[in-house]
Amino acid sequence: MSAAGHRFDPSILREYDIRGIVGNTLTASDALALGRTMGTIAVAGSGRIAVVGYDGRMSSPMLEEELCRGLASCGLYVLRIGLVPTPCLYFAAKMLKASLGIMVTGSHNPPEYNGFKMVLNGMPFYGSEIRRLRDLASRGVWARASGGTVETDALGAYASRLSLDYPTKKGLRVGWDPGNGAACPIVLRLAHRLPGEHLLINETVDGTFPAHHPDPTVESNLAQLKDLVLTEKLDVGLAFDGDGDRIGVVDDKGRVIWGDQLLALLARDVLRRMPGSAILADVKASQVLFDEIERLGGKPVMCPTGHSIIKTKMFEHNAPLAGEMSGHIFFADKYYGYDDALYTAVRFLAMVAESGKKASDLLDELPKMVNTPEIRIDVDDKRKFDVIEEVQTRLRDAGADMDDIDGVRVSSTGGWWLLRASNTQPALVARCEAPDDKSLGFLKKELTDQLSLSGIRLQKNSLLAG
Repeated sequence: MSAAGHRFDPSILREYDIRGIVGNTLTASDALALGRTMGTIAVAGSGRIAVVGYDGRMSSPMLEEELCRGLASCGLYVLRIGLVPTPCLYFAAKMLKASLGIMVTGSHNPPEYNGFKMVLNGMPFYGSEIRRLRDLASRGVWARASGGTVETDALGAYASRLSLDYPTKKGLRVGWDPGNGAACPIVLRLAHRLPGEHLLINETVDGTFPAHHPDPTVESNLAQLKDLVLTEKLDVGLAFDGDGDRIGVVDDKGRVIWGDQLLALLARDVLRRMPGSAILADVKASQVLFDEIERLGGKPVMCPTGHSIIKTKMFEHNAPLAGEMSGHIFFADKYYGYDDALYTAVRFLAMVAESGKKASDLLDELPKMVNTPEIRIDVDDKRKFDVIEEVQTRLRDAGADMDDIDGVRVSSTGGWWLLRASNTQPALVARCEAPDDKSLGFLKKELTDQLSLSGIRLQKNSLLAG
């Protein structure tokens, strides 16, 4: 054992992962200390194997090198699978029965960010475990033993596995935008393997993300894909975030199919074969989704937002399918229960092809509500949780019809509004949904009034304004 301690910048220890600005709040020494600490935790549980992957960011190879050095110093045998999307890391860790899997990724954040997502013994490592990691690192009580590293390939096996669940020979005309992120090499393989015609844009890995920000849940980032779909008269367009665990979908009319709408469509296919199953969705999802799951004979379950939380809840409810507004979709039906945007793409394409309908027809079959997209309001990390607490207190005192499993979700005027603190960015997240425009305006005002009472002023062009 050694005792020289390491202190992480508190701002990088998030609820679900570790994430910070490289060279500022996140450094090479953090990666080394993370490796030593996670390695110590793994070997304490008789772990032998760790799998490590990294995304396409400029800083990722450097952080991966130090991380692996730290893991090996604890006696672990480290399998380095190189530049892969995050779901490929999850896949490799599961297939190799690794005790520990760590992905070096800044996910959907801007280029200057990076971080780490972790799985321990097949389960997400988050929340209180990250706080335990912080405390162990500060004490510097690290295991010391002779380990090693070896480079190996996982992309081929992963691409083969994804292709298995496209059972039909009928192909579609598909546009793909991996956004210069880590999904690029897999998208190229899928385009060659799947039937149909495939057009790719932004298919070269570039950690500066020259085309657009790598977050397909922001509609402006889908502009190129929409143009491609409409210009080439494609059946569907698919986009991915920087590390391939968030999906964005555009139908043949160039309309976004949002995460909750996508989940509602996928639930049809799953519940047809597994009637009565629980389907999980996060607190940001449309009431239409929860009603649709019930209509289809499923059991809708509302969860706090967060990919690690939802993965854990899936085990508790034995749920075959779950999802978030943010484009994280989790299949345990025929798959392994983690969020995989590329696998979701394959399942969605297969569903559309086998339905004999257009993606736009499937979308139009869902009940219509008027709603805002997910709106992010920049608020300092230290302030955002206080704002939520203040709003909760005021609403409780006022006797509001409120759900507080994650922030506040208030039912009012035949609809609802939501305000919660982002666990990945210095921001509050808001959303409103109503049966008509007039009711939506009322809900927006309720929400913005609460923000004003906590000193949060919105920009004039905010989607919540007016």
